[in-house]
Amino acid sequence: MLPWKRLLRPLAAVLLTATAVIVPAATAEAAAPSAGGWNNYDCKPSTAHPRPVVLVHGTFANSVDNWLTLAPYLVNRGYCVYSLDYGQLPGVPLIHGLGPIDKSAGQLQAFVDKVLAATGSAKADLVGHSQGGMMPRYYLKFLGGAAKVNALVGIAPDNHGTTLSGLANLLPYFPGAEDLISTATPALADQVAGSAFLTKLNAGGDTVPGVHYTVIATRYDEVVTPYRSQFLTGPDVNNVLLQNLCALDLSEHVAIGLLDRIAFHEVANALDPAHATATTCASVIG
Repeated sequence: MLPWKRLLRPLAAVLLTATAVIVPAATAEAAAPSAGGWNNYDCKPSTAHPRPVVLVHGTFANSVDNWLTLAPYLVNRGYCVYSLDYGQLPGVPLIHGLGPIDKSAGQLQAFVDKVLAATGSAKADLVGHSQGGMMPRYYLKFLGGAAKVNALVGIAPDNHGTTLSGLANLLPYFPGAEDLISTATPALADQVAGSAFLTKLNAGGDTVPGVHYTVIATRYDEVVTPYRSQFLTGPDVNNVLLQNLCALDLSEHVAIGLLDRIAFHEVANALDPAHATATTCASVIG
């Protein structure tokens, strides 16, 4: 087997394992639930929760599967919740977040505008998993998003890229591997630590004024490595490590975004800090 094939096979396997979710019978091409659920464009934000929440999926995911648990969790708490598909590649159904991340940020820009117009709100809050927690920062920094977003909550976001436990550091040693990744799935190349995209994104500081940032990470993340690379530096940043809230929480990269109600409780706190309550192991039943 050629050297680059030996490299790309485990690279793809790690990313797929970390970000893919089980595809249900309903495909992402169908609208997410709206009757009393999310993506309900008749929903009007309440006085208690005056901003709509936009959910931004991760790599190899989509607007439905990534949010089957968190979206209802927030809807049940009185939020107007919306999710989008982005980063689609031609001929690749169901799994998205694969296209160039700067272009995906443009899709997010258009979607936020749509949600704000429908709800009559001045600003939205964003919650994203993995790439979906990092990509919005491009929108905030370069596409005018800071004027339209109150808060960004990143769940296991690859804010400074990932070494994939050191695997990505091998790329330069295999001629043609980086070009192949860029051609086939540009988002993967953009997420490698030290990429041109991340260099631009993080130049001049991690944050922009006027936006409240929260990062929720797990020390057991096997994809965005090292896990501390997820954390942001800035004047309005709250970096949260799940195990500091509940040492028994063993969630890794997938579970923290799909199933972890301790993480979800921290999301709720970030969206409504004035009414935040302590997050503990008991939050799994809250």
